[in-house]
Amino acid sequence: MALSKEQKQQQISELTNLLKDSKITVIASYDKVSVSELQELRSSASEQGTTVRVAKNRLVKIAMADIDSLKDADISNVKGQVLYAFNNQDEVAPAKALHEFSKKNPNLQFVGGFDSVGQSLDQDKLKALAQLPSKEQLLAQVVGTIAAPMNGFVNVLAGNIRGVVNVLNARKQQLEG
Repeated sequence: MALSKEQKQQQISELTNLLKDSKITVIASYDKVSVSELQELRSSASEQGTTVRVAKNRLVKIAMADIDSLKDADISNVKGQVLYAFNNQDEVAPAKALHEFSKKNPNLQFVGGFDSVGQSLDQDKLKALAQLPSKEQLLAQVVGTIAAPMNGFVNVLAGNIRGVVNVLNARKQQLEG
């Protein structure tokens, strides 16, 4: 069904807002993916703050032309039925969401993508991004790395105190016995 001019303008406006705010945009082919599976993808992706939209490539190109940082982004290789995943908080979440879904449904495949400054991302870069630990996991690793020397120092201090306590207990038992 053809879209009216007003519907196209509305979609372009929505896509422009999503593209402006997004830290990364991931493009994936969804050929042979059912509507119910797409709904499942949208639901699971939205839990991570990712918005998934199916849009005509021509409308996306028009929306990109309105954004200075994305004017040079190349999506000329994007053809056929594709969906776009946007996230304005996390650079990795869209790739992770689509990658997780593609494990259950191999018909969904990365086509490409670009970041907020228009740098193109190919399939290999997107797969590498999808396999990175989450932001929370990375923060936990940093905190653990920072805390490790302090934990060691506390254990050393506690070892000295334990040694003194053991000597005192041994002396107490010697005097009692």
